[in-house]
Amino acid sequence: MTLIGQAVMLHRAGDREEARNRLAALWTDPGAGAGPLHRCTIAHYLAATQDDAEAALRWDLVALAEADAAVADAAAPGDAVGRPLPGPPPAPHTARGLYPSLYLRLAGDHAALGNATAARHELGRARHAAGRLADDDHGRRVRTAIDRLERDLREGVTGRAPADGHTDQ
Repeated sequence: MTLIGQAVMLHRAGDREEARNRLAALWTDPGAGAGPLHRCTIAHYLAATQDDAEAALRWDLVALAEADAAVADAAAPGDAVGRPLPGPPPAPHTARGLYPSLYLRLAGDHAALGNATAARHELGRARHAAGRLADDDHGRRVRTAIDRLERDLREGVTGRAPADGHTDQ
């Protein structure tokens, strides 16, 4: 996660290409012990570094699939043959907390591609999932981004880069 964070910091500092290169390397070799939550995070930020809306959509779909896998793993932890792993199970809410941003990014991807119907569908999922977010800075940023994209779609504004309430776009 430290290496992911470093790549995100590069992206936020404006070095999109280096961030994309580092995240792509992490995707290829995420390191020992990396699971679906790590892969979800890598794919989520890889999507944000894409110059092409279709590529961003592809990576955001990968991030969503990895979040689903993380939730499934947390619900039924076990080894490769299904035996329970020692220790406490991972908290399913960790991955579930990512869904508002994941759906919002998908909505933004669809809006950027001019598909308002798909964007509205994902925006509805984002709004529903955001109901579980805390009333903190993150929750407020995500809800504000949902409101902003919803307003843009109502006004017929499409073609924007995806937004998830962060400044990493």
